[in-house]
Amino acid sequence: MKQIKAFMHPHRITAVVEALRNSGLCDISAASGCYNLTVSTVQRLFTSSDPAQQHYSMVLAEPVVAETKLELICEDHLADQLQHLIVQAAKPSAGWVFVSDILSATKLG
Repeated sequence: MKQIKAFMHPHRITAVVEALRNSGLCDISAASGCYNLTVSTVQRLFTSSDPAQQHYSMVLAEPVVAETKLELICEDHLADQLQHLIVQAAKPSAGWVFVSDILSATKLG
């Protein structure tokens, strides 16, 4: 299994989730293909090339930029396709997509 994490501008997440859903590769309600899709808002430290995107975090005492993080789990053979799909759907957003091996997983309950 693989874990994919993607960081992007918040305004692109809808297009990415829609592309994943429409691809037929993800059944987010079943434990096959790609699943455990989560989306969260995160703060990236450091400044942006666009000052309008950054603000000062009182909690961190640092300048930050709001980003969206998408995470999902997928079968090994789907990782490259899903990574490519996310990159294409997120354009023209700047960001990163990471693919990692899952060494162990245990279902709770």
